[in-house]
Amino acid sequence: MAGADAHEAWLRLTLVEGLGGAAVRQLLTTFGSPQQVLDAGIIELRRHVPAAIASAIAAGGNEAAASTTLAWLADPANHIVVLGDADYPQLLLQIPDPPPLLYVKGDCALLNHFALAIVGSRNASAQGVTNAEDFARALSDAGITVVSGLALGVDAAAHRGGIAGKASSIAVVGTGLDVVYPARNRALAHALAERGALISEFPLGTPALAGNFPRRNRVISGISHGCLVIEAALLSGSLITARLANEQGREVFALPGSIHSPLAKGCHRLIKQGAKLVDDVNDILEEFDFARAGVVVNAVPAADSMAARLLEVLGHDPCGFDALAARAGEPADTVAALLLELELTGLIEKLPGNKYQRIR
Repeated sequence: MAGADAHEAWLRLTLVEGLGGAAVRQLLTTFGSPQQVLDAGIIELRRHVPAAIASAIAAGGNEAAASTTLAWLADPANHIVVLGDADYPQLLLQIPDPPPLLYVKGDCALLNHFALAIVGSRNASAQGVTNAEDFARALSDAGITVVSGLALGVDAAAHRGGIAGKASSIAVVGTGLDVVYPARNRALAHALAERGALISEFPLGTPALAGNFPRRNRVISGISHGCLVIEAALLSGSLITARLANEQGREVFALPGSIHSPLAKGCHRLIKQGAKLVDDVNDILEEFDFARAGVVVNAVPAADSMAARLLEVLGHDPCGFDALAARAGEPADTVAALLLELELTGLIEKLPGNKYQRIR
């Protein structure tokens, strides 16, 4: 982490409105340090940045915003890490546009743990949520920190699994760290702050602007050794993260699904393009030479029960109620009662159109 005396210079410079990361890196290369940039003359600065930005830097940078952030840093859970710090994610230095400064809430040591990104649909199926949480828990227990974006669906499930395991989880967010988005993940964000970490390149107070999230995605993949996609439609933002991971030289993994599911289309496209098909967490652990993990499965009905027989005839693809009743050869009211039993035990989920799908 930057020393206390260096905090203010970094903040004054990086908080100048309109000064992007590339320009900050260029100024640091030219002048040497944030304080030397702030001390430079306006004529020198105008050789590198527009006149208005040069004037703002020469006037001392953004003192007001820096003061607000320094007050935030008084909380021992809050940190900033900058280029050159030992805590700065070393993998992130390999990407073309690493953020000059990262805001961190939680455990900075996690930033350089061996990590894997897990991303996927915000509107995930129950199976997708279960897969994300189970894979994340197994990976975390094996020593791999789970990285995701704090979105609903797959992201949130991955974080829950990660913090439940030994190596925890990191959320890379597209807002300032004083803003929780989406608000429904507030409790999860607090848990990550206590037992994992949240990071952002965006200043405090930054709202959830649409353009921030594609930028956030390059950091998700950039601090990770690989990226696992679980459920993604063809236009999913998760495919952006996977593409960035591939461009950054990271391993890309994808979980296949039913050929009838729109949420499997994106994963199937990735597999066709060369992503590694994964149907067991050990496929990932072996790729990175980690020890194999045990597989945790939910309890299933007794093999001779009517519920077990209905689960067998359901198969693994979505099936409509009428077709399922015909397969089972049972009255509709009996099938409805068995489906409710299986749904309550977490073995199936009900889909739109009165269809059902197996989870385990």
